Amino acid sequence: MAMARRGTGRDGRPTLEQVAARAGVGRGTVSRVINGSPRVSDRTRTAVEQAIADLGYVPHRAARALAANRSDAIALVVPEAETRLFAEPFFSGILRGVSAELADTDIQLLLTLIRTPKERTRFAQYAASHRVDGVLLVSVHGDDPLPDQLADMGLPVVMTGRRSADEPVPHVDCDNVGGAQLAVEHLLGRGRSRVATITGPADMYVARCRLDGYQEALRAAGREPAVELVGRGDFTEESGHAAMRELVARRPDLDAVFCASDLMAIGARRALRELGRSVPDDVALVGFDDSALARHLDPPLTSVRQPMEGMGRAMTRALLAEISDGGTDRPRLVLPTELVRRSSS
Repeated sequence: MAMARRGTGRDGRPTLEQVAARAGVGRGTVSRVINGSPRVSDRTRTAVEQAIADLGYVPHRAARALAANRSDAIALVVPEAETRLFAEPFFSGILRGVSAELADTDIQLLLTLIRTPKERTRFAQYAASHRVDGVLLVSVHGDDPLPDQLADMGLPVVMTGRRSADEPVPHVDCDNVGGAQLAVEHLLGRGRSRVATITGPADMYVARCRLDGYQEALRAAGREPAVELVGRGDFTEESGHAAMRELVARRPDLDAVFCASDLMAIGARRALRELGRSVPDDVALVGFDDSALARHLDPPLTSVRQPMEGMGRAMTRALLAEISDGGTDRPRLVLPTELVRRSSS
């Protein structure tokens, strides 16, 4: 049987040792360059990269991950039912951003839905066994212990959104309060005087922020928010439909509605049509997300644009940085929102 040349792999490919010899450095230095370590001088990095190019060396992915105690995989965890994952534009926007940011890496993405405490425990055990290098958490509710469990394990975690104003876990959020204020200011500026809102679930900070923005905009205009003009939803279309019917029953004179998601606005639009109310002549309507659904609604929906894909990209960059540098920078980013005006208002 023919033996491999000294320093050459059994498959005839150049080895790490050959790269080290050609660059005039140690094997560990080559490994640090390959794994992107900042603890290498520019001159040494250039020499190693030139040696890699000259020899045509290709790092063995599994061996590299093992040597770095890495799995080369991250998890995107959504604590919601699959019906919401595929129905709500927010999740698809985040997923597009995450996938786009990972496109030029060797990192695999594991999508996990958590619907029960048992599934939460199972995932925590999975993560504790070092099957993933980090976790992206989306749509976290206020009482969810998973972010703290993962952080206590020393596992890098970045969330989309927050559980509270003083969220300790790294996160990427959008300006929910400011976005809601823009929506209500727009409605008031169009001459609407009885502006209602349909909120998201009370156990989610994002929903409370959008309600706060609604109330602050009314107060800034000298109008005290009325309890009977607040409908409760859960970001789904059906909850928007039910809340809209209840609002009209309580306040038949309402002339505008700010919905805390586009999907709820679609449900509200359906209810208004059933009740014989015209949009925007009788009731002006504004949503939140600026999803593709907003553009195709009849009439097209005015909506607060949050950068869903940008949020997915930003949280992925933050997680990769945390994995790479050990969490020296714990990001807390809030991205801006803007109002996109269409004919529903």
